[in-house]
Amino acid sequence: MNHNEFFPPHGGVSLRELAAHLGAELLDESAGGRMIRSVAPVSRAVEGQVCYILSRKSRHELATCRASAIICEPAVSSMIPDHIPVLLTKAPHAAFALAGALLHPLAMRPSPVTSATGISPAAFVDPTARLEPGVEVEPMAVIGARAEIGSGTRIGAGSVIGADVKIGRDCAIAAGASIVAALIGNGVIIHNGARVGQDGFGFAPGPRGMLKIVQVGRVIIQDNVEIGANTTIDRGAMDDTVIGEGTKIDNQVQIAHNVRIGRHCGIAAGVGIAGSTTVGNGVLIGGAAAINGHISIGDGAQLAAFSGVVGSVPPGVVYGGIPARPMKDFLREMAEKMAHSDEREKRRGEKKND
Repeated sequence: MNHNEFFPPHGGVSLRELAAHLGAELLDESAGGRMIRSVAPVSRAVEGQVCYILSRKSRHELATCRASAIICEPAVSSMIPDHIPVLLTKAPHAAFALAGALLHPLAMRPSPVTSATGISPAAFVDPTARLEPGVEVEPMAVIGARAEIGSGTRIGAGSVIGADVKIGRDCAIAAGASIVAALIGNGVIIHNGARVGQDGFGFAPGPRGMLKIVQVGRVIIQDNVEIGANTTIDRGAMDDTVIGEGTKIDNQVQIAHNVRIGRHCGIAAGVGIAGSTTVGNGVLIGGAAAINGHISIGDGAQLAAFSGVVGSVPPGVVYGGIPARPMKDFLREMAEKMAHSDEREKRRGEKKND
């Protein structure tokens, strides 16, 4: 399978230069002149490619590896075949991320749909909008009244930027996204089909049915946030919904009104966070976790995939299960249930044999 038509290989960087860029040690200096052009998985890496390995569990993949270099930590370096130069680092995952960014810069943010630059004549830009020099607007995008967009930002095909929205510099808004009632910082990436700033879900029971509660807050997205495809972030009811600097949000996440998420969090796909919940800094949330409203998640906490979080979570803990509780308690309970289940099956089998 040829992957290069979408993300072509780099022109080439020497292994010596790559090691310096990664802050890694090249164990075989005589291999420093080898040219590296792309990344690949261990099992099918070939000449000109770099890969990485994290543990001995993947050693079987080395049998078919023909990479020009492999990134690993000291604990696993002894299992690397002699013909593959080693880039030694204590953080191989992070080093591989840096290598990928260097070798495939076009894959680091949503790509343009067309080859045209500047503001497409097929886009609509309201005459009161203010676009700094260097903004690109692709066909069929709509820029609303009084919107402000900083230099180096690209607005993808078919995107809608609402009235009075402010978007900083060097952002990428992918095709089909919509942004209203929002203030967005610098270096933000918003992927295809994301929805930012729509109504929060607020209703009050009345004698004739549900009465809509007005939603007049904003969404504030700080610098270097990334928001996945088809994720939805509701504006606040009266306060703001806030996404902190450096936070990365996966696809199909729902963030309700007045939620406040701290800096450098990681939120995997399918997560739902109910209204007015506060998430601290450095929190990691596994896929499909459901988080109740009006609670707090402490700094550095980790929530396992499919967790059901009904109450506040202290800082620095690892929680899992439904309802979410300390991971060691959850795992112990699961082990006990499995043991009881095995015992019941054993007794059933004995009765059948009687």
